[in-house]
Amino acid sequence: MTDAQTTTTGTDWGAWQRSWDRQQEWYMPDREERFRIMLDMVEALVGTAPRILDLACGTGSITARLLARFPTAVSVGVDLDPALLAIAEGTFEGDERATFVTADLKDPEWRARLPYDSYDAVLTATALHWLHSEPLAALYGQVAELVRDGGVFMNADHMIDDSTPRINAAERAQRHLRMDQAKEAGVLDWADWWQLAAQDPVLAGPTARRFEIYGEHADGDMPPAAWHARVLREKGFGEARAVWCSPSDTLLLAVK
Repeated sequence: MTDAQTTTTGTDWGAWQRSWDRQQEWYMPDREERFRIMLDMVEALVGTAPRILDLACGTGSITARLLARFPTAVSVGVDLDPALLAIAEGTFEGDERATFVTADLKDPEWRARLPYDSYDAVLTATALHWLHSEPLAALYGQVAELVRDGGVFMNADHMIDDSTPRINAAERAQRHLRMDQAKEAGVLDWADWWQLAAQDPVLAGPTARRFEIYGEHADGDMPPAAWHARVLREKGFGEARAVWCSPSDTLLLAVK
């Protein structure tokens, strides 16, 4: 990455953030739309100065958009990935509104690492499909205990309805055709991006540790939106439904 290094300060974290965004948009061209709706619903339900938990935060994509839109918000990001957390911490260094915590969401005690006991909103995107259904349901119960009464949880992720196989196949074929065309134009995919990170003198070590933790890619589940809504209600949320969807993804909103 030619613009990911500077001669005076080392790694250019802004360049890595932009690179991560482009790589993610290769898979999800409507990524910004789901973030916009997510923050619209934050504003509608908990206001413009919320305390947010950015769950499985990665590079802090949600935190970045949250703080740009709501300057008085506070965000706590939690993740286990050392490379993506390095980018998040580098990006927000010196910004007291953003805090990042290393924790494994499959550890029953992960919440003990958080600086606050309750949050106005817990937000996550394109991350929890790495979990199988049973640990995800357990996580939803833990999240319900973190959200204050009247607060919200939102998950924007791959949620596949197996009852519509022809629709699913057609959507997948079209999506992959467009992805192949973009790849031919030089867009980085997941594997390409991580190869680049492994070559960066600052990210090489965290990237190696990351692959020791996760391997190439975790093998989780992608249950339909109805499953997520049902489980969230069972775990303590009063209401839960989709507030945005694409042919393959859904933004599921639950209110405590």
